[in-house]
Amino acid sequence: MSLRVAFDVDGVLADFTTAYREAEARLFGPVKTETAGQCEDEGGPCASADSARRDVRHTNRKRAAVWEAIRSTPDFWVGLQPIDPNAVRQLYTLMLEHRWEVFFLTQRLETLGDTVQRQTQRWLHEQGFDMPSVIVTSGSRGASVGPLCLHYYVGDSATNCVDLASNSRAHSILVVSDEDETTLANTRRMGIGTARNIEAALVILDSASAAQSQPHVLQHLARLVGWK
Repeated sequence: MSLRVAFDVDGVLADFTTAYREAEARLFGPVKTETAGQCEDEGGPCASADSARRDVRHTNRKRAAVWEAIRSTPDFWVGLQPIDPNAVRQLYTLMLEHRWEVFFLTQRLETLGDTVQRQTQRWLHEQGFDMPSVIVTSGSRGASVGPLCLHYYVGDSATNCVDLASNSRAHSILVVSDEDETTLANTRRMGIGTARNIEAALVILDSASAAQSQPHVLQHLARLVGWK
């Protein structure tokens, strides 16, 4: 039986965080780290509720400006760097070896240039994945991909993993750092598997695919990964 596997793109395969920070730096300069609870201009604690509200408004305006810059950049999503330069090609190799049916999921913002789907397909092709199936979703991730009848899902959002687990029979794998002990404990308690990076997630999927006809091996793998 061919496994049906879905992958989030940003945060799993593509490095959106760095691109966002670079756009922010171009607009506002390097991010300054200030001592928590201190006002530079006053030299004392920021106890004022008005100051807190001004800080929130300032942060929101900066965020809106960064997103507008992204929206105005032609084919912004094609220019992202991969988190792991070998991951997409490795995924493609495993897909051919195990005859997986692979889907790439994204909720990316529209920008100038090609559609989000076309930009994402171009990026994946450049990374080494031929003819990628890209699905642009909105709203609930579980509701959006429920009809795909997935067996496995790999993402970097605990919320999306929980949503998938609640709305389908797919086993979720959350890509999360080993240092994030709180998220690791919470997701595993909910029966969501974890992997420290995309390479580790692919190892899990490779093992799961090879063990389809060996229930005891799958059970052992589930215990190691965190699936219920």
